[in-house]
Amino acid sequence: MKVVQLTSERKKIEVCLTPALLPLYDIESSIVVVIDIFRATSSICYGIENGAEAIIPVSQVEECVAYSGKGFLIAAERNGEVVEGFDFGNSPFSYTAEKVAGKTVVLTTTNGTHALHLSRKAKSIVVGSFLNLTALSNWLRLQNENILLVCAGWKNKFNLEDTIFAGAVVQQLKGDAFKLDDSAVAAEDLYTLAKDDLGVYMSKSSHSDRLKKLGIEEDIAFCLNVDITTAIPVLDGDRLVKL
Repeated sequence: MKVVQLTSERKKIEVCLTPALLPLYDIESSIVVVIDIFRATSSICYGIENGAEAIIPVSQVEECVAYSGKGFLIAAERNGEVVEGFDFGNSPFSYTAEKVAGKTVVLTTTNGTHALHLSRKAKSIVVGSFLNLTALSNWLRLQNENILLVCAGWKNKFNLEDTIFAGAVVQQLKGDAFKLDDSAVAAEDLYTLAKDDLGVYMSKSSHSDRLKKLGIEEDIAFCLNVDITTAIPVLDGDRLVKL
């Protein structure tokens, strides 16, 4: 049996299962990956891949309104639906090259932008989704930093889809170089259960059911595409841009 020598140099991979738990983590010494699979971070990854100049995440609808009429696309989602009066919400189909290439989008969502703003003290913040899973994991492996995978959840509660994606990252990265916390171990176990048919497993999730009731099953299926993008959105000041 191989004996792994534990040293102080081993970096940590931790999974924060909900933004409500963020005060328990040493966020300032970590690279944070913000995860909101259904649908904010999937749409952000897709938009940056499709040539959006930047995506500016804001916490409140009122902040988004302040950018109206200034040459920005404004996007707002609450409870899975587009807020009235906005160009679009957080459906990935609104972030095609035809719509966002060369433009800056100002975005607020129920969960994803909330998690991102709570993570601002991190060493750096990147955005993850199944769409850019391998590109993101390969980049993280090279950073030699602690990694904190922050699941946006649903209104500060645990959800399946974000945790399962965190487990997918853990599975790609784990090894002698990293020390996993229990949440990372559990997330990887969930991913192992789900990975052979993500769509079927995710159908158990409450948010999947919530979106289906809104008639947007296509969004769910799209967000479970693996490795169709390579762009890694990174927070630069107040803007998410291509790394």
